[in-house]
Amino acid sequence: MVTSVTAPAGALVVLAGALLVLASTAENRLFAQAASAQERVAQFSTGVQLVEVYATVTDSTGGIVMGLQQSDFEIYENDQKQTIANFTAGEFPATVVLGVDRSFSMAGEPLRLAKLASQTFLRQLRPTDRSMVVAISSEADVIAPMSTDRVAQAQAISALDAWSSTALHDTILSTLDRLEGETGRQALIVFSDGTDRYSHASTSDVIDRARRSHALIYPITFGKNRPPLSAELAALTGGRSFQLRDAKQLDATLSSIAREIRYQYLIGYTPAVPVAKGTHEWRSLRVAVRNQPSGVRVRARDGYTAE
Repeated sequence: MVTSVTAPAGALVVLAGALLVLASTAENRLFAQAASAQERVAQFSTGVQLVEVYATVTDSTGGIVMGLQQSDFEIYENDQKQTIANFTAGEFPATVVLGVDRSFSMAGEPLRLAKLASQTFLRQLRPTDRSMVVAISSEADVIAPMSTDRVAQAQAISALDAWSSTALHDTILSTLDRLEGETGRQALIVFSDGTDRYSHASTSDVIDRARRSHALIYPITFGKNRPPLSAELAALTGGRSFQLRDAKQLDATLSSIAREIRYQYLIGYTPAVPVAKGTHEWRSLRVAVRNQPSGVRVRARDGYTAE
């Protein structure tokens, strides 16, 4: 049985993010570097084209499913099945940005929950994971730079109070720009009421930038409504969107996100139809898992832009 990426989330979940590498003929060496997380920056040169897909597999309880083999996966690009050339599994270091909405619309209980949630997530990270905290208002303010210093980051979050308007779109764009070139598995966790009030960037600008990013995006919304953009960004990048109303949901939600980011399968293939460099072509991705129990479902990034 094969379950495709278009199925809704459920008992067994696969998340995937793709990174296009235009590499030299030393393809295996590059892939080994990626697997050991010593080299996560896209490399561009003439020669072999390699698309790398990160995948995380979880069961219905949120537990990590380990032990899957290369033969358990299928990958389709533009609905054409690809031949998997490289495969490895393990824990990859994470590079995470936490965006905390501190605008006036978050004043009171929403901001308290956002601060609590972001601090809770910091505790879920491993000592080697790197993280950064950005305060979202009319500007994107880096209140704790990229580091492994969780104490300083938690203190910076504690000091936040409500201020100014919400440039959510602009913050997402600038944060994804900051993540470019970072090592490790990349993720952006956004704690907000989801309403943009001040950005220059449009919704379509945000979607286009997310398509060109390698980061999983997890929008976590506080309040009664979850904007459509939250779900779209999550589906596009292989993340998930959540709506939180009270602190009782925090630990389970944030623990599941941390686990999803942590344990990865890294799959590499050379596109059957070569990529023409410089075309900025969008290619759809579909990840499937073979021979799993009934109820298996797959969720993944839906494609990548060939730069």
